[in-house]
Amino acid sequence: MATDQTVDDVTAQSKKVVLDYMNALTTGDDFAALREFFTPETTWTLAGDLPVSRTWTGPDEILDEFVPAVVARLVPESLELEFKSVIAEGDRVLAEWRTHGLSRSGRPYDQHCLAIFTIRDGKIVAVREHFDTLHAHNVLFS
Repeated sequence: MATDQTVDDVTAQSKKVVLDYMNALTTGDDFAALREFFTPETTWTLAGDLPVSRTWTGPDEILDEFVPAVVARLVPESLELEFKSVIAEGDRVLAEWRTHGLSRSGRPYDQHCLAIFTIRDGKIVAVREHFDTLHAHNVLFS
């Protein structure tokens, strides 16, 4: 943190980055713009034991491998993201959202997601995502 920035300044900046990211994600207008939120070293870790549970590094892995691996299991036009809230302190932001959709097998997918974002210099540098992996397994990966 720069010496001329207060914790409140860093908190507000971090929160803004995540809110802007969630807005870009939920509007879906410019998926390519999502890359600008990440550094080449950004990590996205999905907890659990799903086939996609691991740490993904960089925007190429996150946006070209991880996201498509999950989205491919849903009927594309059924996918909806419902942003709920953020709580921020310093460079850490907790984001909450719901993902709704229909699996390719016809089962409803209703997932409540939480992720801890770490922000540095206006970019997302790390994400640790948590959700009901049993529901995801049963609906998307069984």
